[in-house]
Amino acid sequence: MSTQKKRNFKIEAFKHRVELDPKYAEKTWKILEHAIQEIYNHNASGLSFEELYRFHREIFVVFIKIYDWIVGDVPSCKGLLHCDPLELLRGIRNAYNMVLHKYGEKLYSGLVTTMTSHLKNISREVELAQGGFFLEELNRKWEDHRKALQMIRDILMYMDRTFVPSAQKTPVNDLGLNLWRDNIVRSPKIQARLKNTLLELVERERTGEVINRGLMRNVIQMLKELGPNVYQEDFEKPFLDVSADFYRVESQKFIECCDCGEYMKKAERRLNEETERVSHYSAEVSGGKIENVVEREMIANHMQRLVQMENSGLVNMLVDDKYDDLSRMYSLFNRVPGGLSAIKDVMTSHLRETGKQLVTDPEKSKDPVEFVQRLLDQKDKYDKIISLAFSNDKTFQNALNGSFEYFINLNPRSPEFISLFVDDKLRKGLKEVSEEDVEVVLDKVMMLFRYLQEKDVFEKYYKQHLAKRLLSGKSASDEAERSLIVKLKTECGYQFTSKLEGMFTDMRTSQDTMQGFYASQSSEMSEGQPSLVVQTVLADEHGLGGLEGSVREGTEARAERLNLPDVHTHAVQLVGSDGYKEIEQATAIPAPDLKRCLQSLACVKGKNVLRKEPMSKDILEDDDFFFNDRFTSKFFKVKIGTVAAQKESEPEKQETRQRVEEDRKPQIEAAIVRIMKSRRVLDHNNIVTEVTKQLQSRFLPNPVVIKKRIESLIEREFLERDKVDRKMYRYLA
Repeated sequence: MSTQKKRNFKIEAFKHRVELDPKYAEKTWKILEHAIQEIYNHNASGLSFEELYRFHREIFVVFIKIYDWIVGDVPSCKGLLHCDPLELLRGIRNAYNMVLHKYGEKLYSGLVTTMTSHLKNISREVELAQGGFFLEELNRKWEDHRKALQMIRDILMYMDRTFVPSAQKTPVNDLGLNLWRDNIVRSPKIQARLKNTLLELVERERTGEVINRGLMRNVIQMLKELGPNVYQEDFEKPFLDVSADFYRVESQKFIECCDCGEYMKKAERRLNEETERVSHYSAEVSGGKIENVVEREMIANHMQRLVQMENSGLVNMLVDDKYDDLSRMYSLFNRVPGGLSAIKDVMTSHLRETGKQLVTDPEKSKDPVEFVQRLLDQKDKYDKIISLAFSNDKTFQNALNGSFEYFINLNPRSPEFISLFVDDKLRKGLKEVSEEDVEVVLDKVMMLFRYLQEKDVFEKYYKQHLAKRLLSGKSASDEAERSLIVKLKTECGYQFTSKLEGMFTDMRTSQDTMQGFYASQSSEMSEGQPSLVVQTVLADEHGLGGLEGSVREGTEARAERLNLPDVHTHAVQLVGSDGYKEIEQATAIPAPDLKRCLQSLACVKGKNVLRKEPMSKDILEDDDFFFNDRFTSKFFKVKIGTVAAQKESEPEKQETRQRVEEDRKPQIEAAIVRIMKSRRVLDHNNIVTEVTKQLQSRFLPNPVVIKKRIESLIEREFLERDKVDRKMYRYLA
């Protein structure tokens, strides 16, 4: 199979010498000048010279060889042009030949002169336009210029692609735009008038009038096509300056006559209007800039006055739960520097002030359960505000947490009250409540617990209250009890909850012991005689003995059994005809617990197994108590509980505080030893810092106490002072 070699196309130079007329360049230019003028005078049709150039691009290389063929086909083109197509083709050929024969400079300079002359005439026509016809005339002339420029560029395409780059001239299209800019837009009689007309239309639209947005868009697009500098200097900069003045005046007027919520609505509407306006004007490059102007004049310059506006500012919105207004304020203030900080600072200040009033008001501290419930309600309120209005912003969540931590710890009884709240809920408040709701309550309790700085104080009270719930059988749900302990363990570690978990083990041991006791004593109980015995004692490390007593009064018809908590059993066993003082001395039960015990036994109607003289609601030190031999009940089993735990009295509080301080001493010393064992040598201030850091999850140690513990460790030869620097300590192995 024979292979044919690919033939390369080769363009050969003309074999005959081309003789040029000495006046060739001048004559040729006259022809081209006439063609350009005809184009500006609308004497050319919509024929695409670029397509003509592409279709006949070989003509410019071998134009003379095939020129006769083009001329022969002229009749088919006559319907496409108002002028003679042969003349236009000759114009293209002449432009080509002028460049080819080194007359490109004459062609280019002639083009500049012709276009400049024509544009000066256009400038005078535009200047004569009056009123609203000014922009219309300018826009119409601009459209004509663009079309003419396209045709001229197509005719002079060969010059544009060869001579212009080599001579470092401005391309034909850019040249036409520059001449339009210099002779029309920057004309002394047009420039200022154009700027003022555009700004006047913008202001009229802002005040509610309807303007020709299409015309505005075309004129602004013209400025953009003339270059970024033209657009910025002739429209954008004055547009922004005038807008700033407009919104400065308007914002001042609004803020004097509107409340905060209404002002925010107006500011939001203005921002949306400006965004839409620049979009319709095809001026998107100015969108962000005009928004910044509105934000600065309507929001940033009035931030403090808005958030602190009386009867309608941020505080009023927070108090009245105005979620829409708060959301709008957050959205608008988020757009300006320092906006969210202004909201956060006012919210934090208000929250701390109201929280301080809540926790320090003696009237509101009378009922611990109500005290804690108010805290939870306050937390729920602001959680909802942050969620719905502030987009769950972490900055506001942190501010909320910091505020709660601040004012909860202003009341030294907050740990006790939170424990009492838990005690109330786990005794009776969670009955007939779903597991999900129980978890919600426990999670809220843990949230408040995290804010406590003295978690060890809470631990002390919680142990007491848990022990009493378990011993009296008053816990509403073992699952809820264990769930809370798991949460505490997760938050503070195993050491925090080890004794709490031990209580449940003790309760199981107690139940097993009681069952064994009943089984062994059932045959020895004589009929007709009441009997009372101690059934079992729980581990004494919790500070409470776990006792249950039973009284049997046997007859053939019925037998009654009393289930009594520990201290009740001690009291009933010892009561014959005794006064309060004798019972207190004999039982060694702490006065608060003994009084609640005697109240349960003597003052509760239907369960008064004791009589008190004189009869009253309160237990006094000169009261006398007797066994109530007339006590009867229609129930086979009668359970007598303890009066619910109440907040401690001042002496009790002082006693608890002393126990807490004593418990803290070994913890502080252990932390000091751990630190010094790893660091070996450390100065006093760093020891205080490290100890505080290690123990802050349980409590904030007092620097004075830390110093005393250091002195104690020095006395016991765990540490020693540096002989040179007395503020330095050394660890002794």
